[in-house]
Amino acid sequence: MSDELFEKGLKVRREVLGAEYVDSAIKNADDFNRPLQELVTKYCWGEIWNRPTFDRKTRSIINLAMLTALNRPHEVKLHVRGAINNGLTKDEIQEVLLQAMIYCGVPAAIDSFRIAREVFKEMGI
Repeated sequence: MSDELFEKGLKVRREVLGAEYVDSAIKNADDFNRPLQELVTKYCWGEIWNRPTFDRKTRSIINLAMLTALNRPHEVKLHVRGAINNGLTKDEIQEVLLQAMIYCGVPAAIDSFRIAREVFKEMGI
């Protein structure tokens, strides 16, 4: 798992999600999910997160809204932490989730608010 795009993605992925989480995901990859980890690191983090049009804060806003729409609690939790690491405030995260509630539905937003509160508590925010 070492090429330029992978290494570039690994750097961003660690900065946004935290080295401990990312290193564990890579270390615990097996023959079945290693290709997934490689593709996620190369293309999500190496290619897309490094494009110049949006900064990381904007990308976090987009991700939180999309993950709420898709009702993906594990990924919401991960990306709330990433959003904080990318400079979003608790109030900004609240606004993203409120807007997502209107366009994606109340049940999805309720789950994302619950998850965000858990992360804020864990992070002492």
